[in-house]
Amino acid sequence: MKKAIIGKKVGMTQIFDETGKVVPVTVIEAGPCKVVQKKTVEKEGYASVQMGFEEVSERKLSKPEKGHLQKADAGNLAVLHEFRLENAAEMNVGDVIKADTFKEGDKVDVTGISKGKGYAGVIKRYNAGRTPMTHGGGPVHRHAGSMGSSASPSRIMPGKIGAGHMGAEQVTVENLDVVKVDPELNMIVIRGAIPGPKGGIVFIRNTVKNIAVKQAQKAGTVNPQKASARTNPQKASARTR
Repeated sequence: MKKAIIGKKVGMTQIFDETGKVVPVTVIEAGPCKVVQKKTVEKEGYASVQMGFEEVSERKLSKPEKGHLQKADAGNLAVLHEFRLENAAEMNVGDVIKADTFKEGDKVDVTGISKGKGYAGVIKRYNAGRTPMTHGGGPVHRHAGSMGSSASPSRIMPGKIGAGHMGAEQVTVENLDVVKVDPELNMIVIRGAIPGPKGGIVFIRNTVKNIAVKQAQKAGTVNPQKASARTNPQKASARTR
């Protein structure tokens, strides 16, 4: 991981690109984040930095949290998160990470807690189908249906879909485009939607996706004796060659 920052989701809007197309974007208040703790390979076995974000009143922190932050002289920060950055060894406690750590055109992964949907049935939670509405279906049209075998194995196998708590779980959306960065407003604008409600805390990292650009294949010799070289002009696959 090369760079990362903590932010807060402001909301969604839309902008117009240079061709006049509408681009749906999410506005994120990113940073400033303070480096609260530094871990080294010699002491902890790996290199990382812990960042803090969002000033809060002192009464909202526990005593251990206050002591940890006072040790770094970082103020009263509500959110702490650790990132294993490649340049963690070069960073020090007290450094400030701002929105301009990213730039327009960067590809990022955004992690957040998705919106909670409460207790939901299998149709809303897993997109299951209904039972028939006619011919004696009874009052079970949105139920889960049969749950498994009888005598053997006499239990429901793991992974069976069912009703339960929906949402409110960690979700990561990968490979999103950074459309705009404003360091004065601590603002990062990202194309598309990201997890969580307005005001939700998100973690932005450079993407782990490595999409290779396809290149034209080199023209090779064709052996007429091979079946692959003998094409049937009636087939659709032969017309695309």
